[in-house]
Amino acid sequence: MATPKVLILRAPGTNCDHETAFAFEQAGAKADRVHLNRLLENPQLADEYQILCLPGGFSYGDDVAAGRIVGSLIRHHLSDTLKKFQADEKLILGICNGFQILIKSGVLLPDVDEGEMPATLTWNNSQKFEDRWVNLAANSSKCVFLDGIDEIYLPMAHAEGKFVAESAETLTALENAGQLALKYVNADGSSDNVEYPANPNGAQMNVAGVCDTTGRVFGLMPHPERFIDPTHHPRWTRGEGGTVGAGLKMFENAVNYFG
Repeated sequence: MATPKVLILRAPGTNCDHETAFAFEQAGAKADRVHLNRLLENPQLADEYQILCLPGGFSYGDDVAAGRIVGSLIRHHLSDTLKKFQADEKLILGICNGFQILIKSGVLLPDVDEGEMPATLTWNNSQKFEDRWVNLAANSSKCVFLDGIDEIYLPMAHAEGKFVAESAETLTALENAGQLALKYVNADGSSDNVEYPANPNGAQMNVAGVCDTTGRVFGLMPHPERFIDPTHHPRWTRGEGGTVGAGLKMFENAVNYFG
């Protein structure tokens, strides 16, 4: 089949678009970095792509709240565009600030009724920016991006990454639906008593990433694009980087979905 095309949507303050485009290209896709204003002017532009990615950074300086401004622009002007993208069985990925945007838009993630926001991402318990590597475990069999991934070690860097659901019932429902797709775990891989800094932000149920019920829309706080080469690993000189950066697998999964 034709090479999948990826729309890397950037905005003022986005700073991970180059790395994310490179990661997709290393996985075999063709990636275009497109300013948000271009899509606002011509929403039909999305029809040319199979994958939509919202990369990390600090869109609009994270004014008001992280991801809030782009999220509001999407909710008011691109809601139908994203819903059509999802309905056409295409893929949507939000990394860090992109995850915040997806959540704050209240459009697709997690699956929501119009105008409702059953969960959000808020300030880390430490009330400061956290920058470290974390151990993660896949917690969903439906997420396209996590296919073949059981555990993974990735860097994270954020101040507002604490996942919080509106109620205990909502949290349980998301877990039962397999939508709490990625979780922080301890260094030994255990999921019991995962405390700071293993859970760097205090997220409920140690949630690091969430997918929709189809498994085709996925948002996560860690940065897979920052570990696509063995030398990206902080202990690569000790032979801990593997033969390929573990984060590359997520991008390969997205490309292979269309194979």
